Amino acid sequence: MEDCLIEDQTSFYSKAEHYWKDVPPTVDGMLGGYGSISSIDINGSKKFLQKFLGEGQGKTGTGCALDCGAGIGRITKRLLLPLFRTVDLVDVTQEFLDKARTYLGEESKRVENYFCCGLQDFQPQPERYDVIWIQWVIGHLTDDHLVEFLRRCRSGLRPEGLIVVKDNVAYEGVIPDDVDSSVCRDLNVLHRLVARAGLSIIYEEQQQNFPEEIYQVHALALR
Repeated sequence: MEDCLIEDQTSFYSKAEHYWKDVPPTVDGMLGGYGSISSIDINGSKKFLQKFLGEGQGKTGTGCALDCGAGIGRITKRLLLPLFRTVDLVDVTQEFLDKARTYLGEESKRVENYFCCGLQDFQPQPERYDVIWIQWVIGHLTDDHLVEFLRRCRSGLRPEGLIVVKDNVAYEGVIPDDVDSSVCRDLNVLHRLVARAGLSIIYEEQQQNFPEEIYQVHALALR
């Protein structure tokens, strides 16, 4: 739907790459100046994710997670490494991944791969991941590329694995952001793209206690 808003796909991606190259490799940089919400975000994500993790039938394992659009590893450090044995990071900006190695500290030894790649080109290894975490990055993909990426993610899941998409949600329609070359979709649009990818939404909730002036943020668990 938003593809009519994107006249030139190549420049849509290259503008975003250039935008992130100028962003400082800090938590505040990753969150667009809203570094103060990081703990609220992580705590909400932890409660959301722990509904699914464990042992036994239907439970998602805790072997390996993938952090998509990982930046310097904010989510890897605070959410994924405490819950999973190993984590992989993928991000389009090499400087962020370089910073992640020091930002993650001693625990970085449990990071197995740092992939420098746009998600439109990224191919997860088949059946490698228990959880694929995709936060604040789907707006950088066109509709078709998002659908294709989610399909590839599905093939990257282990049995009972889970894809989590956590992102800004527009009130209605699709809103372009020319500053960072992205779009913000409403829930109906997002639900349709998830269905096109052949995935089901098994749980969904809105993140609470964020500042009123920013978009609503929803988390969706898919498989």
